[in-house]
Amino acid sequence: MAGAIYIKGAAVTNYKRSAVKDEDEWPSKYSKIFIELDDGLELSFTDKRRFAKVRLLKDPTSVPPISELGPDALFEPMTLEKFTESLHKKKTEIKALLLDQSFISGIGNWVADEVLYQARIHPRQVASSLSNESCSNLSKCIKEVIEKAIEVGAESSQYPTNWIFHSREKKPGKAFVDGKKIDFITAGGRTTAYVPELQKLSGSLDVKETGKPNKRQASKKVRVDDDTEKPTNGEVDDLGSVKSKKGTKAGAKGRKPSKKKKSGGSDEDKDSSDVGTDYDSDQVEKKNPGNVASRKQAGGEKQSNRRVQSNQTSWSAKRKAK
Repeated sequence: MAGAIYIKGAAVTNYKRSAVKDEDEWPSKYSKIFIELDDGLELSFTDKRRFAKVRLLKDPTSVPPISELGPDALFEPMTLEKFTESLHKKKTEIKALLLDQSFISGIGNWVADEVLYQARIHPRQVASSLSNESCSNLSKCIKEVIEKAIEVGAESSQYPTNWIFHSREKKPGKAFVDGKKIDFITAGGRTTAYVPELQKLSGSLDVKETGKPNKRQASKKVRVDDDTEKPTNGEVDDLGSVKSKKGTKAGAKGRKPSKKKKSGGSDEDKDSSDVGTDYDSDQVEKKNPGNVASRKQAGGEKQSNRRVQSNQTSWSAKRKAK
């Protein structure tokens, strides 16, 4: 990305990220390898960022990674027929496919964004779904963008003003090209700039944009979170009374809060009377066995008292009759 070969005594080539200047020491402190030939020529491979690897091979093109490279995007372009056929065989998103150096070599992140914008293709459009016309436009734009970049020596200030390149580094919401808004997503594992108004996604409706989940996904997430934190059928509080997930709104529509007799005015009964959820006696027995037992006991005492009173009334009636 920033490495280059330098020859002693020769003018330094003006690279975009050149780490060496004519007046620098020789060899540079960033030299990865230094070579001195029999005729006295000295050259150095300099890599300030330390990304490069140097290998000594008899036939470099027959050994990975060079042997695994696809055809060069500029010097070995596929015919339109072969290019279209190759795209239609791929179920991959088009941005990821363009970055795949085994498919086509020489297209990097910003070039991929530019050619897709110029061809009006969404970065996450599946390659196999592209029309023949879109494939033709893409092939033409790849050639035009790369040729123009080389023509001006990769001097970005000389790129056409209608290129999306000039706004790629701007913040979301402040990036525009020809008056149209630029959005940023992740495609092919890389930050991607595109214009939604011109680059429409078709066919693959399930493709999601980074940071913008679709409504269906968002609603599912809310439901899962709610179910995890609060059971929908009610939960038991510390006092053993059943509480609704949404208070008075729980239960079926139109239901009124159930009325229950208070026994002794306990706090448990007060809590239960505030709840707007209908539930049967079996559920109450499971949740509050103590309350149910006390209520049954109180009911039994009332029934026995009624029997005693009725017996006394019948005896007094018989006595009056005699």
